[in-house]
Amino acid sequence: QVQLVESGGGLVQAGGSLRLSCAASGTIFRFNAMGWYRQAPGKQRELVADIPNGGHTNYADSVKGRFTISRDNGKNTVYLQMNSLKPEDTAVYYCNGQLQVRTYWGQGTQVTVSS
Repeated sequence: QVQLVESGGGLVQAGGSLRLSCAASGTIFRFNAMGWYRQAPGKQRELVADIPNGGHTNYADSVKGRFTISRDNGKNTVYLQMNSLKPEDTAVYYCNGQLQVRTYWGQGTQVTVSS
C-alpha cells in the first residue's frame, strides 16, 4: 500500500525556519508530480508548491522567495524548506503525490508560527 508520511512540522517564531519532509513507501515507481498543500482553520486547502518529475517548480505567490521545494527521486521523498516564516503560514501542511493515475495524500503535519 502506497503511503506518504510527513515530518518536520512544529512551533516556530516569526522569521524562523522549518524543513518539512515527505517520504513515500509501498512503491518502487517514481512519483510524477509531488507537492505540498496547506489548510488553515476555516480555509480551503491550497497549493503551496509542487515539483514535477524533471519539470519546473511552481509556488504560490504568498511563499515565493521564502519557500523552496525539492525532491530526491532515489528516495521518493519531497522536501519543503520554509524560511522567513510568518504567522499567516500557520496551517496543517499536506504532502501530495501523483503516481500513475492516482493521487495520494499524507496525513498532514502542523506548522505553527507565533508572532
